[in-house]
Amino acid sequence: MPHLFALNDDHRAITDMAQTFAREKIAPHALDWDERKHFPVDVLREAAALGMGGIYTREDIGGSGLSRLDATLIFEALARGCPTVAAYLSIHNMCAWMIDRFGDAAQREKWGPALCSMDRLASYCLTEPAAGSDAAAIKMKARRDGDFYVLDGVKQFISGAGVSDLYVIMARTSDEGARGLTAFVVEKDRLSFGANEKKMGWNAQPTRQVICEDCRIPVANRLGEEGQGFRIAMAGLDGGRLNIAACSLGGAAAALDKAVAYMGERQAFGKKLDTFQALQFRLADMAIDLEASRTFLWRAASALDAKTPDATALCAMAKKFVTDACFSVANDALQLHGGYGYLADYGIEKIVRDLRVHQILEGSNEIMRLIVARHLIESRS
Repeated sequence: MPHLFALNDDHRAITDMAQTFAREKIAPHALDWDERKHFPVDVLREAAALGMGGIYTREDIGGSGLSRLDATLIFEALARGCPTVAAYLSIHNMCAWMIDRFGDAAQREKWGPALCSMDRLASYCLTEPAAGSDAAAIKMKARRDGDFYVLDGVKQFISGAGVSDLYVIMARTSDEGARGLTAFVVEKDRLSFGANEKKMGWNAQPTRQVICEDCRIPVANRLGEEGQGFRIAMAGLDGGRLNIAACSLGGAAAALDKAVAYMGERQAFGKKLDTFQALQFRLADMAIDLEASRTFLWRAASALDAKTPDATALCAMAKKFVTDACFSVANDALQLHGGYGYLADYGIEKIVRDLRVHQILEGSNEIMRLIVARHLIESRS
């Protein structure tokens, strides 16, 4: 697998582009967006103008046609500016790719270009009030009625809900567990939405229920065949897990940078904090954890690009390892700031709040362990 330990000129150019965008367009506003709960759609569209609205969507419908490794570099760089904004862009990219990968020619032409330009935003709808990790327990129904489907049910914790224009929704067309799910693309005007949730973090993107009440959509909005929804959803999540891990990595890297700078300025007992060996060791451990996370993430991304048999397991491993390690790094950075780390003005507490949910979404880290264990057991037989 190439590029595991060194980036080529194209990778460096992509990284520089994303870092510059994050530094100039995102970072200066991140604390304000968090405080005001402002969703910066205009900035997202500026990112799309640079090719970040369809990072690994094919070029014939306006995508950038880049690799999953390229995507991890981009999301890490963007998350240095704000993990919340980077994470929504990750979800949008996942939806764009699902339509590109599983949609027919008409669907790709109808929705793909507008998604890649982010003239239309997208949200991913799998979780329900009583079904998250257990996707086979999804209850939203999709009843066939001639040339239409009628959807009824509620989706929970949907990022971008109420603002996004398109929703990739998993609904039940039969009672056959996971094999009874089907994927649909539903326009905003056919849906209703709950109140914007009050959350610990991720305040710069809305999170609402998506409500289908006698929601009538054309058969042409079905993504793939009936019964393929679970496979489509899981394929999307392989990449989504890499992306959210990359967002954790970027946020934690920014937190470490803040900690190093703070320790070079703050004094205690007549000396700067960065002269105390115990604190130097702490910084070293944080840097080691970040580098291990980055290497693991690139390994899993390369496996997904190569479509290796263990790619899904590696994506789950990377998601679990990286989100856990990077939350710990961010939390340690807060501790090294002392009381100042608890203040909003320093930006550390926001990173800690934002990264905490990464251990839950795109499949909780407990489910990641289950995926890995099943892979190990099945590989023996």
